[in-house]
Amino acid sequence: MTVVDPAARARAAGQDAPARRPGPPAVDQQAGGSAGPRHPDASKRPRSKRPAGPEHPTARRRDRAPLWLLSPAGLVMTVVTAAPIVLLVGISFTDFDQRSLFTGAFSFVGLEQYATVFADPDFWLALARTVVFTAVMVAGSVLVGMGVAHLMTLLRPGMRYLVTVVLICAWAMPNVASSLVWNWLFQPGYGVVNWLLTQVRVFGDLTDVAWSQHPVLAATSIWALIVWQAVPFIALTLYAAQVQIPTEYYEAARLDGASEWRVYRSITLVFLRPTLGLITILSIIWDYNVFNQIWLVSQGGPDQATTTLGIFTYKTAFVGFELGAGSAISVVTTLILLVLTAVYIRSLVRSGEDL
Repeated sequence: MTVVDPAARARAAGQDAPARRPGPPAVDQQAGGSAGPRHPDASKRPRSKRPAGPEHPTARRRDRAPLWLLSPAGLVMTVVTAAPIVLLVGISFTDFDQRSLFTGAFSFVGLEQYATVFADPDFWLALARTVVFTAVMVAGSVLVGMGVAHLMTLLRPGMRYLVTVVLICAWAMPNVASSLVWNWLFQPGYGVVNWLLTQVRVFGDLTDVAWSQHPVLAATSIWALIVWQAVPFIALTLYAAQVQIPTEYYEAARLDGASEWRVYRSITLVFLRPTLGLITILSIIWDYNVFNQIWLVSQGGPDQATTTLGIFTYKTAFVGFELGAGSAISVVTTLILLVLTAVYIRSLVRSGEDL
Protein backbone atom coordinates (compact mmCIF):
# COMPACT_ATOMS: atom_id res chain seq x y z
CA MET A 1 0.00 0.00 0.00
CA THR A 2 1.22 3.42 -0.94
CA VAL A 3 1.27 5.98 1.87
CA VAL A 4 0.76 9.57 0.75
CA ASP A 5 2.05 12.40 2.92
CA PRO A 6 -0.83 14.88 3.74
CA ALA A 7 1.58 17.80 3.25
CA ALA A 8 2.54 16.57 -0.21
CA ARG A 9 -1.13 16.09 -1.07
CA ALA A 10 -1.90 19.65 0.02
CA ARG A 11 1.00 21.08 -2.01
CA ALA A 12 -0.20 19.14 -5.07
CA ALA A 13 -3.73 20.66 -4.61
CA GLY A 14 -2.29 24.21 -4.34
CA GLN A 15 -3.15 24.56 -0.66
CA ASP A 16 -1.07 25.37 2.32
CA ALA A 17 0.36 22.48 4.20
CA PRO A 18 -1.69 21.64 7.27
CA ALA A 19 -0.08 22.30 10.58
CA ARG A 20 1.53 19.20 11.97
CA ARG A 21 -0.18 18.07 15.12
CA PRO A 22 1.97 17.40 18.10
CA GLY A 23 2.79 13.75 18.12
CA PRO A 24 3.79 11.40 20.83
CA PRO A 25 7.11 11.86 22.53
CA ALA A 26 10.10 10.65 20.64
CA VAL A 27 11.04 7.10 21.17
CA ASP A 28 14.57 5.96 21.63
CA GLN A 29 14.92 3.72 18.62
CA GLN A 30 18.36 2.59 19.66
CA ALA A 31 16.95 1.35 22.93
CA GLY A 32 14.50 -0.97 21.21
CA GLY A 33 11.74 1.38 20.08
CA SER A 34 9.08 0.42 22.69
CA ALA A 35 11.30 1.00 25.70
CA GLY A 36 9.53 4.30 26.50
CA PRO A 37 10.17 8.00 25.98
CA ARG A 38 13.69 9.31 25.48
CA HIS A 39 15.43 10.38 28.63
CA PRO A 40 16.00 14.15 28.81
CA ASP A 41 19.73 13.62 29.26
CA ALA A 42 19.96 11.05 26.53
CA SER A 43 21.59 13.58 24.17
CA LYS A 44 24.30 14.18 26.78
CA ARG A 45 25.28 10.56 27.04
CA PRO A 46 28.77 9.89 25.79
CA ARG A 47 28.51 8.13 22.53
CA SER A 48 30.50 5.03 22.17
CA LYS A 49 33.49 5.58 19.95
CA ARG A 50 33.93 3.38 17.00
CA PRO A 51 37.08 1.33 17.45
CA ALA A 52 39.84 2.62 15.23
CA GLY A 53 40.39 0.25 12.40
CA PRO A 54 43.70 -0.60 10.85
CA GLU A 55 45.33 2.26 8.93
CA HIS A 56 44.96 1.98 5.22
CA PRO A 57 48.24 1.02 3.51
CA THR A 58 47.80 3.84 0.96
CA ALA A 59 47.66 6.43 3.77
CA ARG A 60 50.87 5.07 5.27
CA ARG A 61 52.64 5.28 1.93
CA ARG A 62 51.37 8.86 1.48
CA ASP A 63 52.68 9.85 4.94
CA ARG A 64 56.11 8.44 4.20
CA ALA A 65 56.37 10.08 0.77
CA PRO A 66 57.88 13.40 2.04
CA LEU A 67 60.43 11.44 4.07
CA TRP A 68 61.56 9.45 1.03
CA LEU A 69 61.67 12.59 -1.14
CA LEU A 70 63.77 14.50 1.43
CA SER A 71 66.09 11.62 2.21
CA PRO A 72 68.60 12.13 -0.69
CA ALA A 73 69.07 15.83 0.05
CA GLY A 74 69.18 15.17 3.79
CA LEU A 75 71.77 12.42 3.33
CA VAL A 76 73.98 14.69 1.21
CA MET A 77 73.69 17.56 3.70
CA THR A 78 74.48 15.24 6.60
CA VAL A 79 77.60 13.88 4.89
CA VAL A 80 78.79 17.32 3.75
CA THR A 81 78.24 18.76 7.24
CA ALA A 82 79.35 15.84 9.36
CA ALA A 83 82.50 14.88 7.42
CA PRO A 84 84.36 18.21 7.95
CA ILE A 85 83.37 18.27 11.62
CA VAL A 86 84.65 14.72 12.17
CA LEU A 87 87.90 15.61 10.33
CA LEU A 88 88.19 18.82 12.38
CA VAL A 89 87.78 17.01 15.69
CA GLY A 90 90.27 14.34 14.59
CA ILE A 91 92.95 16.88 13.63
CA SER A 92 92.45 18.75 16.92
CA PHE A 93 93.87 15.69 18.74
CA THR A 94 97.06 15.66 16.61
CA ASP A 95 100.11 17.89 16.08
CA PHE A 96 99.23 18.42 12.41
CA ASP A 97 101.31 21.33 11.05
CA GLN A 98 102.98 22.57 7.85
CA ARG A 99 105.42 19.64 7.86
CA SER A 100 102.52 17.21 7.89
CA LEU A 101 101.11 18.77 4.71
CA PHE A 102 104.18 17.58 2.76
CA THR A 103 105.19 14.41 4.61
CA GLY A 104 101.82 13.27 5.91
CA ALA A 105 103.46 12.48 9.27
CA PHE A 106 101.75 13.54 12.48
CA SER A 107 101.35 12.25 16.00
CA PHE A 108 98.33 11.77 18.23
CA VAL A 109 98.73 14.18 21.16
CA GLY A 110 95.32 13.82 22.82
CA LEU A 111 94.13 16.94 24.67
CA GLU A 112 97.49 18.68 24.45
CA GLN A 113 96.26 21.12 21.78
CA TYR A 114 93.27 22.10 23.93
CA ALA A 115 95.53 22.62 26.95
CA THR A 116 97.85 24.80 24.87
CA VAL A 117 94.94 26.86 23.52
CA PHE A 118 93.37 27.39 26.94
CA ALA A 119 96.76 28.45 28.36
CA ASP A 120 97.28 31.01 25.60
CA PRO A 121 96.29 34.54 26.79
CA ASP A 122 95.76 35.61 23.17
CA PHE A 123 92.93 33.08 22.90
CA TRP A 124 91.12 34.56 25.89
CA LEU A 125 91.69 38.10 24.59
CA ALA A 126 90.27 37.08 21.22
CA LEU A 127 87.27 35.43 22.93
CA ALA A 128 86.63 38.52 25.08
CA ARG A 129 87.01 40.76 22.03
CA THR A 130 84.53 38.57 20.14
CA VAL A 131 81.96 38.82 22.95
CA VAL A 132 82.30 42.62 23.12
CA PHE A 133 82.17 42.97 19.33
CA THR A 134 79.10 40.74 19.14
CA ALA A 135 77.26 42.61 21.92
CA VAL A 136 77.95 46.03 20.41
CA MET A 137 77.08 44.98 16.87
CA VAL A 138 73.86 43.21 17.92
CA ALA A 139 72.76 46.18 20.02
CA GLY A 140 73.41 48.61 17.17
CA SER A 141 71.73 46.42 14.56
CA VAL A 142 68.58 45.79 16.61
CA LEU A 143 68.17 49.39 17.80
CA VAL A 144 68.67 50.91 14.35
CA GLY A 145 66.46 48.23 12.80
CA MET A 146 63.68 48.97 15.30
CA GLY A 147 63.89 52.68 14.49
CA VAL A 148 63.76 52.10 10.73
CA ALA A 149 60.83 49.67 11.09
CA HIS A 150 58.84 52.18 13.15
CA LEU A 151 59.57 55.01 10.73
CA MET A 152 58.41 52.84 7.82
CA THR A 153 54.96 52.57 9.43
CA LEU A 154 54.68 56.37 9.32
CA LEU A 155 55.52 56.71 5.62
CA ARG A 156 53.10 56.98 2.74
CA PRO A 157 52.70 53.79 0.65
CA GLY A 158 54.79 55.02 -2.30
CA MET A 159 57.69 56.14 -0.14
CA ARG A 160 57.40 52.94 1.91
CA TYR A 161 57.81 50.81 -1.23
CA LEU A 162 60.85 52.86 -2.23
CA VAL A 163 62.46 52.39 1.19
CA THR A 164 61.69 48.66 1.05
CA VAL A 165 63.39 48.31 -2.34
CA VAL A 166 66.44 50.22 -1.10
CA LEU A 167 66.70 48.01 1.99
CA ILE A 168 66.42 44.83 -0.07
CA CYS A 169 69.13 46.06 -2.47
CA ALA A 170 71.44 46.85 0.46
CA TRP A 171 70.77 43.46 2.03
CA ALA A 172 71.37 41.60 -1.25
CA MET A 173 74.84 43.06 -1.75
CA PRO A 174 77.58 40.43 -1.11
CA ASN A 175 79.58 41.14 2.01
CA VAL A 176 82.88 40.95 0.12
CA ALA A 177 81.75 43.63 -2.36
CA SER A 178 80.33 45.82 0.39
CA SER A 179 83.57 45.47 2.40
CA LEU A 180 85.65 46.62 -0.58
CA VAL A 181 83.32 49.58 -1.12
CA TRP A 182 83.63 50.33 2.59
CA ASN A 183 87.41 50.45 2.25
CA TRP A 184 87.07 52.97 -0.57
CA LEU A 185 84.72 55.15 1.50
CA PHE A 186 87.24 55.29 4.37
CA GLN A 187 90.39 55.59 2.27
CA PRO A 188 92.86 58.29 3.40
CA GLY A 189 93.28 61.08 0.87
CA TYR A 190 90.18 60.55 -1.30
CA GLY A 191 87.69 58.73 0.95
CA VAL A 192 84.18 60.21 0.91
CA VAL A 193 83.67 59.73 4.65
CA ASN A 194 86.91 61.55 5.50
CA TRP A 195 85.91 64.39 3.19
CA LEU A 196 82.41 64.70 4.70
CA LEU A 197 83.69 64.66 8.29
CA THR A 198 86.25 67.30 7.38
CA GLN A 199 83.53 69.51 5.88
CA VAL A 200 81.54 69.32 9.12
CA ARG A 201 84.50 71.08 10.84
CA VAL A 202 83.89 69.34 14.16
CA PHE A 203 86.63 66.70 14.20
CA GLY A 204 89.27 68.73 12.41
CA ASP A 205 91.03 67.74 9.22
CA LEU A 206 90.46 63.98 8.70
CA THR A 207 91.40 63.87 5.05
CA ASP A 208 94.54 61.77 5.50
CA VAL A 209 93.32 59.61 8.41
CA ALA A 210 93.68 55.85 7.83
CA TRP A 211 90.82 54.25 9.75
CA SER A 212 92.26 50.75 9.52
CA GLN A 213 95.49 51.85 11.25
CA HIS A 214 93.81 53.14 14.42
CA PRO A 215 92.33 50.63 16.91
CA VAL A 216 89.20 52.60 17.81
CA LEU A 217 88.58 53.91 14.29
CA ALA A 218 89.06 50.46 12.77
CA ALA A 219 86.58 48.93 15.22
CA THR A 220 84.14 51.78 14.55
CA SER A 221 84.40 51.30 10.79
CA ILE A 222 83.79 47.54 11.10
CA TRP A 223 80.87 48.13 13.47
CA ALA A 224 79.25 50.55 11.02
CA LEU A 225 79.71 48.06 8.17
CA ILE A 226 78.15 45.17 10.11
CA VAL A 227 75.23 47.29 11.31
CA TRP A 228 74.62 48.62 7.78
CA GLN A 229 74.44 45.07 6.44
CA ALA A 230 72.20 43.75 9.24
CA VAL A 231 69.67 46.60 9.46
CA PRO A 232 67.67 45.76 6.26
CA PHE A 233 66.70 42.26 7.40
CA ILE A 234 65.91 43.36 10.95
CA ALA A 235 63.93 46.42 9.81
CA LEU A 236 61.84 44.50 7.27
CA THR A 237 61.14 41.68 9.73
CA LEU A 238 60.09 44.05 12.51
CA TYR A 239 58.00 46.12 10.10
CA ALA A 240 56.15 42.98 8.96
CA ALA A 241 55.47 42.11 12.61
CA GLN A 242 54.48 45.65 13.57
CA VAL A 243 51.82 46.06 10.87
CA GLN A 244 50.07 42.96 12.27
CA ILE A 245 49.25 44.75 15.53
CA PRO A 246 45.51 45.64 15.67
CA THR A 247 44.97 49.37 15.27
CA GLU A 248 42.24 49.32 17.93
CA TYR A 249 44.89 49.15 20.65
CA TYR A 250 46.56 52.32 19.36
CA GLU A 251 43.24 54.16 19.03
CA ALA A 252 42.18 53.25 22.56
CA ALA A 253 45.52 54.27 24.03
CA ARG A 254 45.53 57.63 22.24
CA LEU A 255 41.92 58.30 23.32
CA ASP A 256 43.08 57.71 26.90
CA GLY A 257 45.70 60.42 26.43
CA ALA A 258 48.80 58.19 26.26
CA SER A 259 51.90 59.75 24.75
CA GLU A 260 53.48 58.28 21.61
CA TRP A 261 56.41 56.89 23.61
CA ARG A 262 54.00 55.25 26.06
CA VAL A 263 52.02 53.79 23.15
CA TYR A 264 55.20 52.41 21.59
CA ARG A 265 56.49 51.01 24.87
CA SER A 266 53.21 49.52 26.16
CA ILE A 267 51.75 48.21 22.89
CA THR A 268 54.32 47.96 20.10
CA LEU A 269 57.17 46.54 22.17
CA VAL A 270 54.85 44.08 23.91
CA PHE A 271 53.65 42.65 20.59
CA LEU A 272 57.15 42.68 19.08
CA ARG A 273 58.77 40.90 22.02
CA PRO A 274 58.79 37.36 20.49
CA THR A 275 60.09 38.65 17.14
CA LEU A 276 62.72 40.77 18.88
CA GLY A 277 63.90 37.75 20.86
CA LEU A 278 64.35 35.62 17.74
CA ILE A 279 66.07 38.42 15.81
CA THR A 280 68.44 39.07 18.69
CA ILE A 281 69.47 35.43 18.92
CA LEU A 282 69.95 35.20 15.14
CA SER A 283 72.03 38.39 15.17
CA ILE A 284 74.22 36.98 17.95
CA ILE A 285 74.92 33.87 15.87
CA TRP A 286 75.63 35.89 12.69
CA ASP A 287 77.82 38.53 14.34
CA TYR A 288 79.75 35.92 16.30
CA ASN A 289 80.76 34.34 12.97
CA VAL A 290 81.77 37.56 11.23
CA PHE A 291 85.05 37.04 9.42
CA ASN A 292 85.05 38.46 5.87
CA GLN A 293 84.29 42.04 6.83
CA ILE A 294 86.95 42.19 9.57
CA TRP A 295 89.60 40.50 7.44
CA LEU A 296 88.95 42.68 4.38
CA VAL A 297 88.86 45.93 6.36
CA SER A 298 91.65 45.54 8.94
CA GLN A 299 92.93 41.93 8.82
CA GLY A 300 92.62 41.83 12.60
CA GLY A 301 94.85 44.86 13.18
CA PRO A 302 96.24 47.15 14.18
CA ASP A 303 98.08 45.31 16.99
CA GLN A 304 95.33 42.66 17.05
CA ALA A 305 92.79 45.29 18.12
CA THR A 306 90.13 43.75 15.86
CA THR A 307 91.25 40.11 16.10
CA THR A 308 88.13 38.22 17.00
CA LEU A 309 87.97 34.46 17.51
CA GLY A 310 87.45 33.79 13.79
CA ILE A 311 90.46 35.91 12.81
CA PHE A 312 92.54 34.30 15.57
CA THR A 313 91.63 30.84 14.33
CA TYR A 314 92.50 31.69 10.72
CA LYS A 315 95.86 33.19 11.70
CA THR A 316 96.71 30.20 13.88
CA ALA A 317 95.76 27.57 11.30
CA PHE A 318 96.67 29.14 7.93
CA VAL A 319 99.20 31.87 8.74
CA GLY A 320 101.16 30.09 11.48
CA PHE A 321 100.30 26.65 9.94
CA GLU A 322 99.50 25.20 13.37
CA LEU A 323 96.59 23.20 12.02
CA GLY A 324 96.16 21.11 15.17
CA ALA A 325 95.85 24.18 17.40
CA GLY A 326 93.61 25.92 14.85
CA SER A 327 91.34 22.87 14.79
CA ALA A 328 91.10 22.89 18.58
CA ILE A 329 90.08 26.56 18.52
CA SER A 330 87.49 25.78 15.84
CA VAL A 331 86.05 22.95 17.94
CA VAL A 332 85.66 25.32 20.90
CA THR A 333 84.04 27.90 18.64
CA THR A 334 81.67 25.27 17.25
CA LEU A 335 80.64 24.22 20.75
CA ILE A 336 79.86 27.83 21.67
CA LEU A 337 77.77 28.19 18.51
CA LEU A 338 75.93 24.96 19.29
CA VAL A 339 74.94 26.43 22.66
CA LEU A 340 73.68 29.61 20.94
CA THR A 341 71.79 27.51 18.40
CA ALA A 342 70.18 25.49 21.20
CA VAL A 343 68.99 28.74 22.77
CA TYR A 344 67.57 29.80 19.40
CA ILE A 345 65.70 26.52 18.90
CA ARG A 346 64.36 26.67 22.46
CA SER A 347 63.07 30.18 21.77
CA LEU A 348 61.36 28.93 18.61
CA VAL A 349 59.66 26.16 20.53
CA ARG A 350 58.53 28.48 23.32
CA SER A 351 57.12 31.02 20.83
CA GLY A 352 55.13 28.30 19.07
CA GLU A 353 56.94 28.55 15.74
CA ASP A 354 57.51 25.49 13.59
CA LEU A 355 61.07 24.27 13.31
